[in-house]
Amino acid sequence: MNVWGDIARSDPPATALTDLYTVPLATYLVGIVRVANRGAATTFRVSVAPGGVADSNEQYSAYDEPIGANERDEMMIAAGPTDTVRVYAGANTLTFTLFGVLKT
Repeated sequence: MNVWGDIARSDPPATALTDLYTVPLATYLVGIVRVANRGAATTFRVSVAPGGVADSNEQYSAYDEPIGANERDEMMIAAGPTDTVRVYAGANTLTFTLFGVLKT
């Protein structure tokens, strides 16, 4: 089974690492995380935690990546069964959208 489209959205509080999506058992994800900034320039982070383990440095695809005022950024990610995609907003003006393909 393949599912394509919007998978998750989040408007997280500032400076809090937030779970965006956990991949279901026996499923793989290939997707894009889109970050939309609705305010002044800030930074963001995106990580994929294998099996949902605690946060650690090697999980980050982006760390304190700058994003300009009223701009957007995108990054491709891949995740396996029970992996958790996490996001962090430097300010409370960021929206994260995960879209892509889930494959079983």
